[in-house]
Amino acid sequence: MDPTCVKAILLDLDNTLIDTAGAGVVAIQKVTEFLKSTLGHENNIGDICDKFKHKLFQETFDPAAGRTIDEVRIGHWEESINEVMGQNTGPSLSSECYYLWKNTRLELLTITNPVLTVLKQLKNNHKLLLLTNGETQTQREKVVAVGCQDLFDAVVIGGEHAEEKPAQSIFSHCFGLLAVQAQECVMVGDSLDTDIKGGANAGVRATVWINNRGSYLPEGSTKPDYTIPSVLDLPEVLAMME
Repeated sequence: MDPTCVKAILLDLDNTLIDTAGAGVVAIQKVTEFLKSTLGHENNIGDICDKFKHKLFQETFDPAAGRTIDEVRIGHWEESINEVMGQNTGPSLSSECYYLWKNTRLELLTITNPVLTVLKQLKNNHKLLLLTNGETQTQREKVVAVGCQDLFDAVVIGGEHAEEKPAQSIFSHCFGLLAVQAQECVMVGDSLDTDIKGGANAGVRATVWINNRGSYLPEGSTKPDYTIPSVLDLPEVLAMME
């Protein structure tokens, strides 16, 4: 076996293949407009949305608790509205906010034609696996909305496993699905803490950091083998490994 041969590429989803952050910004704007027209308190609407984003960022989800992810996130909106407005507006308004936010975000998620072309080209010579962290329903809905499942030999959702990236166990699971060794794989993603650290710890051939914001590498972070602004530059990186 050639130790430098790249047989498989593991790709992150959010903010690597699709602009989840950008879709989220537009979705929040939609809810902001809706709340302004509904509550008529323009000065407080930004605070409500900021509280929701903070709760979303700090979210922990336990399916064994008996609530769906939709119910949990409706609760985020209800709490945010009540905390800012100082009154209980009931579940109806929070439900409308949630589904407006959720559906707007899903509608905007897409793999652009240039990225789609690159993935199809890569698929000619490599096995492709989509490896994304997150709650099962949420991530599966994104995959369906984007319509990308057929591009990959396998789709692995972190929420469906005991451990997510950067845990070595989920990477080992991916290698097994593709019937490849770690040194035959490249990990591509935008997160230094999950994608790059996880790939490096799992012993992949190389890690590729998608740094579309031109960020500096924070001190103490796992150093990626390659840094590119977009998946569109991935074929060049692979050519350098030949």
